[in-house]
Amino acid sequence: MSTFNRNQKIGEIVTRFPNAADIFKEYKIDFCCGGDRPLIAAIKEIEVNEAELLERINSSYEKFRNNINLKDRNWMELPLDELVDHIVNVHHGYLYENLPKISELTTKILRVHGEHHPELSKVHKLFHTIKMTLDTHLIEEETIQYTAIKEYLRSNSEVDLNKAINIIEQLQDEHIGAGDILKELRTITNDYDVPADGCNTYRITYAKLQEMESDLFQHIHLENNILFLRLYELKK
Repeated sequence: MSTFNRNQKIGEIVTRFPNAADIFKEYKIDFCCGGDRPLIAAIKEIEVNEAELLERINSSYEKFRNNINLKDRNWMELPLDELVDHIVNVHHGYLYENLPKISELTTKILRVHGEHHPELSKVHKLFHTIKMTLDTHLIEEETIQYTAIKEYLRSNSEVDLNKAINIIEQLQDEHIGAGDILKELRTITNDYDVPADGCNTYRITYAKLQEMESDLFQHIHLENNILFLRLYELKK
């Protein structure tokens, strides 16, 4: 059953599913100033394939929902290499795809609304601080810890296990730093409350920041409370 249809307002679709903004960009559909129009109006105006567009939006949304449902899996029993692959494919993949997009969005609303909303300067700075941290953090996880874990599963070598464990404290410190920035972002945005004069891009930016927060919380939970714990258990 389709979630989104031709009669819904464009802005309503993007508010509920921020990733739809990327699809609308491809089709040159204005979801910002033209967000109050029903989708069918834009479809007729630019003469795009309605079925194709709706299929892309709805299938993308279903994929997003399915990833959310993965949270219910028993991560303590899943083989370690599958847990690592899940973190890379789902959570690292999310950040690789979305950090550049959120960077563009935070820059755009700062330029447009920064004069009347000075807090956006802080939002921009905080986001780019966490982005810079995560860019390095993901590489460290993939090239050091995750590689060592997979080597250990092949070799059963204590050297490989120690390599995977020895970086845990550093990664945990970086997780704490990221968490502190997320808390500060929530405070400075008043829990992502979009002001009355905020445009659709403003709403999308705050929605994407909240989406990033949710994904990072799950990402860090899988590592701090499951992956790292299981590695320490192997050491005993």
